[in-house]
Amino acid sequence: MSFRVMSLAFAFAAGLSGLGTAALAQHQHDPSPAQTDARVLVKFPDQLRIHTMANMRDHLLALTQIHDALARSSLDEAGRIAEERLGMSSLAAHGAHEVAKYMPRGMQDAGTAMHHGASQFAIALQESAATGDLKPALAALARTTQACVACHAGYRLQ
Repeated sequence: MSFRVMSLAFAFAAGLSGLGTAALAQHQHDPSPAQTDARVLVKFPDQLRIHTMANMRDHLLALTQIHDALARSSLDEAGRIAEERLGMSSLAAHGAHEVAKYMPRGMQDAGTAMHHGASQFAIALQESAATGDLKPALAALARTTQACVACHAGYRLQ
């Protein structure tokens, strides 16, 4: 992927959660030790922070399992993982209602975009299985992960 394409993807992701170019510039690699973390600090109660961090690690694991399933051309498996672990069906299991009240609006919006995107990806995979065209599903997966990038570029937990 070219630097320009990566920059555009990050710009889109930053715009998704209402972040400006300052947050995007902050997220680019600058080895300077004087660099500060300009992301918004979000404070959760300790147990909820631990729970949320575990959920985010599970999201990464789910994405890895989705990529593995796609590499094996197992579209049904990838779609099931996407919906059950990341999609709108996963909200209750993640305790999303409890966590949302501690999140700033932009963080909530990025999370909602990620969950909606994962469900849309699962649907796009079903369509891909019928049409043989995987491109729309891959685009939906990219939108899903862009929401993750936007949130992590703009917010950090205590």
